[in-house]
Amino acid sequence: MKVLVVGGGGREHALCWAIARSPNCDQLYCAPGNAGIADVAECVAIAEDDVSGLVDFARRKEIDFVVVGPEKPLVAGLVDRLKAQGIPAFGPSAQAANIEGSKGYMKDLLARYEVPTAEYAVFDEPEAAKEYILRKGAPLVVKADGLAAGKGVIVCRNNNEAFAAIDHIMIERAFGESGDEVIIEEFMPGEEASFFALVDGTHALPLVSAQDHKAVGDGDEGPNTGGMGAYTPAPVVTQELIDSIMEKVVMPVIQGMAEEGHPYKGVLYAGLMITEQGPRVLEFNCRFGDPECQPLMMRLKSDVLEALVACAEGSLDKVTLEWHDDAALVVVMATKGYPGYYERGSEIRGLEAAGAMEDVVVFHAGTKAKGGKVTANGGRVLGITARGATVAEAQRKAYAAVDAIDWPEGFCRRDIGWRAINR
Repeated sequence: MKVLVVGGGGREHALCWAIARSPNCDQLYCAPGNAGIADVAECVAIAEDDVSGLVDFARRKEIDFVVVGPEKPLVAGLVDRLKAQGIPAFGPSAQAANIEGSKGYMKDLLARYEVPTAEYAVFDEPEAAKEYILRKGAPLVVKADGLAAGKGVIVCRNNNEAFAAIDHIMIERAFGESGDEVIIEEFMPGEEASFFALVDGTHALPLVSAQDHKAVGDGDEGPNTGGMGAYTPAPVVTQELIDSIMEKVVMPVIQGMAEEGHPYKGVLYAGLMITEQGPRVLEFNCRFGDPECQPLMMRLKSDVLEALVACAEGSLDKVTLEWHDDAALVVVMATKGYPGYYERGSEIRGLEAAGAMEDVVVFHAGTKAKGGKVTANGGRVLGITARGATVAEAQRKAYAAVDAIDWPEGFCRRDIGWRAINR
């Protein structure tokens, strides 16, 4: 089978790494890929949001199956365009991907099917949003409606912070058109968890639990990022809770979308707050989490390609997944300045030494190979991922590998996995 993976981040490196091990994969391409992905796939210089270019490449190379990693090409309708050419793909249609493409659509969907979530209101005018803030009072959460690379969610502890968030999104246009509308939600206290399920339009197969660290600084302090690390399993997600999430969150949404004429296929990623009242939905995403995908792929024993194809074919009920009993943990190394301004082009050394350590894989996110050197080409640059008998052991191995990397211009959090370890 000829397989094309779309994307060039750490998530896509983890997917390529796992797919390359499948006996069903004869040839693997990745567009655009990165310096690390080039070790397991042939990288193709086509941008992840160049829908026409990707479809044309898939036709010319007679690709048998496409795995779409990021949300942008999904929301832009890449899967629909491929389907029209008779090329099967893993990922939802543009209509179904709206579950991430529009937070307002997602919240309305949850309301229709009585899925537990925060109380909310949607606004397209800043003054009306501010009047609502005055009526409700902080703490509140302000969100840009559209895609914002994981940075469009602002937790506001007081009214002034909420007013500033409205200005940042709607007036300063920090996220462009994604801020044409904002969603204001009640603040939900609790512990966050990431829940992933493979879906084929009718059936859903839950993956093992995971938890990420979105804040840039130790102790979960500072602004939100695309994710600074993650681990699996997440002790907060018990088997009882998994059953509850499937019954009250995943299945009502899948059945509802099918009834409305745009069945969901792909991976459904629910960002949840585990509250005293049970799990409540913070957001839905239409793709694997980055960085959660990296430790998930480290733990997966089954053939991932077989499962992804089953999602596209509607035969997920015939698939079972086997997992390593070990825990897995990823530490993201980012360029200094991220999630604000950062410079590109700094050289990264020590990658071979880190990757040679037992139970460690160095997944590349924002890297570039040039003249025999690997350089930083983004904000989040590396995902140092390790497996261990416990989260604590996986953490120890991951940070030992981090310390083997010579990159003065990079940084990472030093406490990934602290919630699980404290338990």
